[in-house]
Amino acid sequence: MINLYINERRVEDVTVLDLKGRVRIRGVTELHRSIRCLAEEGKTQVLLDLAWVTHIDSCGLGELISSHITLNDKGGALKLMHMTDSVHELMTMTKLLTVFDVYDDEPEALASFLGGTLRLVEEQPFFM
Repeated sequence: MINLYINERRVEDVTVLDLKGRVRIRGVTELHRSIRCLAEEGKTQVLLDLAWVTHIDSCGLGELISSHITLNDKGGALKLMHMTDSVHELMTMTKLLTVFDVYDDEPEALASFLGGTLRLVEEQPFFM
């Protein structure tokens, strides 16, 4: 049984990891591998979208903290967005809301990486 799905996408210099499922002992390995590979590639600005995360266990919390430290040590950052109520409650109880930058919407989260400005690209028609 797979507990965690990870979709990777890029927005300028930020890597967004959309997570779906449970961040627990069985899924932590994939999250660990994804973030370490990004760090090794120099992609140290990482935003985790937690909108579809239903549960985080102690191993998952440990991996979030470890990833935060890894990216900070490389001059980057790990930020969180779209926390569900249950994840927000867990982060509040464990006082981890004081450790992570947390956002409710993606444009605001992305702008925080880019010094407060987000360059919007005009859509180009496929056919002229």
